Parts: sequence; C-alpha cells; structure tokens
Amino acid sequence: MAAKRIFLEVGTGNDWHGGNYTKAAIRAVEDAIHHSSLVLLKTLDLDPTKMQVEVTIGVQQPEKVDPAAVKAVLPHGQIKVDVVSGGLNVPNSGPDDITIIATAAIAVHLDLA
Repeated sequence: MAAKRIFLEVGTGNDWHGGNYTKAAIRAVEDAIHHSSLVLLKTLDLDPTKMQVEVTIGVQQPEKVDPAAVKAVLPHGQIKVDVVSGGLNVPNSGPDDITIIATAAIAVHLDLA
C-alpha cells in the first residue's frame, strides 16, 4: 500500500537584515513544527523513523538555501527538502539590506498497511 499523507503544516520565517535565505528557511520550518504534535505516532506505537517527510520551502532565490541545513532541523523521518520560488524580499534601509521571508510546507506520509 502506498503511503498516505497524514499531516500538513505550514510556517513562515524571516531574516530581518542578514540576507540569509537558509536562516529564513530554517525559521519557517521551526515555525511549522512548533504548531503541531504528531501524538498519533506514540498513540499507535508507530516508528517515527518510518515517516516520509516532504518539506517545501518558498524563497525568492531558492539556490541560496542549504537543503542539508534545513533537513537537520527536523527530528525524525526520511526527509526530502525541495526549495522553490516563492516567499518575499522586502527592501529595508539600503540596497544591500533586505528582509527575506520564507514559507514552509511540511507534509508527513506513513504507510498505514
């Protein structure tokens, strides 16, 4: 049986002045995971390492995100990180001073057979 999506959470994160896309992406993932708890894993005695975790990050410059650093934030599962165009860049006080806003969607799949 194919794995079924059992969970979807979203979050946002930013880097106010550093221009660091990875930092904004990590904060978006942390925001998403702090909104939720996968208590069903413990309740149903399921192994959290069996989860398939799909993380999608949206930022204006996807190539500037380190997917391995984003992956390291998540505590369990077989994790895949995909970085796509999205998010926002908001100018601040000068041409080199931008606020980077990232969005994250985290989907968890389990084989429930």
